[in-house]
Amino acid sequence: MKLMRFAILMAAFTLVVAACSADDDAETATTQPAADTTAPAPDTTEGAPDTTAPATDTTTGAPSGDPIIIGAAIDMSQDMAPFNNPANLAAQIMIDRINADGGVLGRPLEMITMDTTLDPEQTKSVALELIEQGAVMLMVTCDFDFAAPAAQEAVAADVLAVAPCIGTDRMGPKGLGEAGHIAFSFGNVAQDEGAVLAEFSMANGWENAVVVKDNLLIYFQDVVDAFDVRYTELGGTVGTTEEYTGFDGTIGNVVTAVAAADKDVIAISTAFADLPAFVAGLRSLGDDTPIVCSWACDGTFWVPEGVNGLYYNTFLSVFGDDPNEVANEFIAEMTARGAPPATGGFLGGAEAIQAFAEAVEATGGTDAVAIADFFETFDNHPTLFGEISFSAENHTVFGRPHRMMLFTDSLPALEEIRTATSPADIG
Repeated sequence: MKLMRFAILMAAFTLVVAACSADDDAETATTQPAADTTAPAPDTTEGAPDTTAPATDTTTGAPSGDPIIIGAAIDMSQDMAPFNNPANLAAQIMIDRINADGGVLGRPLEMITMDTTLDPEQTKSVALELIEQGAVMLMVTCDFDFAAPAAQEAVAADVLAVAPCIGTDRMGPKGLGEAGHIAFSFGNVAQDEGAVLAEFSMANGWENAVVVKDNLLIYFQDVVDAFDVRYTELGGTVGTTEEYTGFDGTIGNVVTAVAAADKDVIAISTAFADLPAFVAGLRSLGDDTPIVCSWACDGTFWVPEGVNGLYYNTFLSVFGDDPNEVANEFIAEMTARGAPPATGGFLGGAEAIQAFAEAVEATGGTDAVAIADFFETFDNHPTLFGEISFSAENHTVFGRPHRMMLFTDSLPALEEIRTATSPADIG
């Protein structure tokens, strides 16, 4: 009955407006705003869940037990902040909604956030401090290379480690060994991203590709490797592969080589300073070849003037044209709190909290192994924003419908919604 009540309440979350404000730049704790539990009309757009709430006479009160503490050891101030901070705010909003509807097992959720600044030693020490403060789940930065010191400390202490938007399969047994059974990411796995970019390219008749591989991060590498595998499986030809390592100062050479190559499409996954340098450099040479990029290219915070013909995949469009009204309502609440999301990756923060709360209700406690076993059963499992899947082997989300976005005059807009047939097998 508790699980049924929880499912009903989750369905009614859609139009709940939390009265508490969140501060992304400081350590945070939840408050308990009054809740509007009116059930919304169902949203029938693609990718939206059924939010119809059945009638119930169950009433809930404010949670009164000891808080369930969630730690967030994330970069809030450096290069990953545009990805982490929106996801962290989304997590806080979901916590506020859950607490307003009675909490979890009668206990409030409380999140404590600390800045890792991307420094490995500080990342480790922050994780340890949050665990010492009683965190039973640790949320980490949205890239495995940067998050690993925190994730390793969490799983070593038998604490569930969760990333809102890491995009590799390393957030699990593949990257953390046997202890990684209790680590998950609500990001889109790179093998799925690369596959959808390849399938999109071939659907557009772009049969000769140049692949640009940034070896700075595992995520960047995995996306383009997945593109290469699926593109070749579909009959495409990768004529040239250019490799470099982000921040190594060679991006100009890469631009020159790519511009000289014969191609129908360019596939890349990169970010930070090299992304605008690559795009602006290529276009300045008069090369208007379509570029396909991963979620790393989402947002406008990195965009130079005159960006055209760049496509990228993302979780949701944050530019007012997504058909999922549930997501648009959530974006409006984030905007009202003074922090509109820069990218669609914010949804992973909300989904992580929703799934955690559901798992605690279902398993009757906060045991990390029991929660991990519950997560592994997710097969097109409904969340506030749509369905997600995990498996015993893959602890990062796959099968989510991707928003294919197109930049025109440096502004992105939704081009289509496309789901990969399957994640590409890159070993």
